[in-house]
Amino acid sequence: MMKHSYDKEFKEQAVQYYLDNKDHMTMNEISKNLGIGASTLHKWIKLFTETGEFGRGSGNFASDKDKERSKYGRLQEIT
Repeated sequence: MMKHSYDKEFKEQAVQYYLDNKDHMTMNEISKNLGIGASTLHKWIKLFTETGEFGRGSGNFASDKDKERSKYGRLQEIT
């Protein structure tokens, strides 16, 4: 299965759609309408309600440059 990447705007719209419809639709119905998995939607809702924003997610880096620095650091540890 291919991993999808969603932009911040889509995530915000998905969470808003959930909040607007949660009283009369299940999370599974909402996520199916959005074309995403229920666990993905649940993660976005949790992240947004806890922090009020969408970062790059846990395990992700603030920038591609930080990601490369980390990869370089791991390579240094191996050699």
